[in-house]
Amino acid sequence: MSEPGLSAIMSERRQLINLAYRLLGSLADAEDVVQETYARWYAMTPDEQRAIENPAAWLTKVASRICLDQLRSARARRERYVGEWIPEPLPETAEWQTGQTGTTDPADRVTLDESVNMAFLVVLDAMTPAERVAFILHDVFRYPFPEVAEIVGRTPAACRQLASSARRRIRDAEHPAAPSARRAELVREFKAAWEATDIAALVTLLDPEVTAVADGGGIVSASLAPVHGGVDVAQYFADLPVFRLGRTLLERTVNGQPGLVIQFDGVIETVIAFDVAGDRITNIWAIRNPEKLSPWQS
Repeated sequence: MSEPGLSAIMSERRQLINLAYRLLGSLADAEDVVQETYARWYAMTPDEQRAIENPAAWLTKVASRICLDQLRSARARRERYVGEWIPEPLPETAEWQTGQTGTTDPADRVTLDESVNMAFLVVLDAMTPAERVAFILHDVFRYPFPEVAEIVGRTPAACRQLASSARRRIRDAEHPAAPSARRAELVREFKAAWEATDIAALVTLLDPEVTAVADGGGIVSASLAPVHGGVDVAQYFADLPVFRLGRTLLERTVNGQPGLVIQFDGVIETVIAFDVAGDRITNIWAIRNPEKLSPWQS
């Protein structure tokens, strides 16, 4: 006979994965947080579990607090990270696999929406831990401020201010969204120009203030500093030995947006995300750290 309430408890797994990924920008870390959350639940006695009036709220509170602790310690970890740190990219929901199990599990999938596109996650990563948690819990997952306050350890009024500060950061980084079809077209044109080593064509697709960032994590080769400016970014991509080394460039969805991947012998080596404003590419993020690409490998 199954444990009473087991299905209800386990049904929260996807919600917790979605929450933890947005809070941490790492699917592997999100899976670890959810595993730890359930470990704490099952470490309790049946009587202790039955005493919890709202198990789903308890799970969310515990997962959020674990994430908050991780965010607070992330600064020290980032200082040791080699090169630039970019959030882990996610493939289309229908095609990914979890990093830990290697088997497709719908309960592990992150719902892809505007709150997980790469530009949004990069802005989130610049926030303080308290700002990020207050904003994600309230603005994305619609938790009331009194509940957010209990998790963050601040007053509801303070959490309201944190979320407001986070919103300003988001607004300051926002620009008029390009239509999805135009985004896809720009990425396709970028791919063609890159494959043709057509620097002039690349420059026409790039905003003059474009920034390109690569993340190799010290494990694989990647530029340690961002590259700025349309001409310099175009030259940088044209000089990469991708095609001379027999790599294949493919169009794929990255965090819900049109992107590219570099593949060799069936293995995805690089995932590239783009941000677009108007009719130009404004940001390019190339994730090469293999520890961040597990969900992309078939």
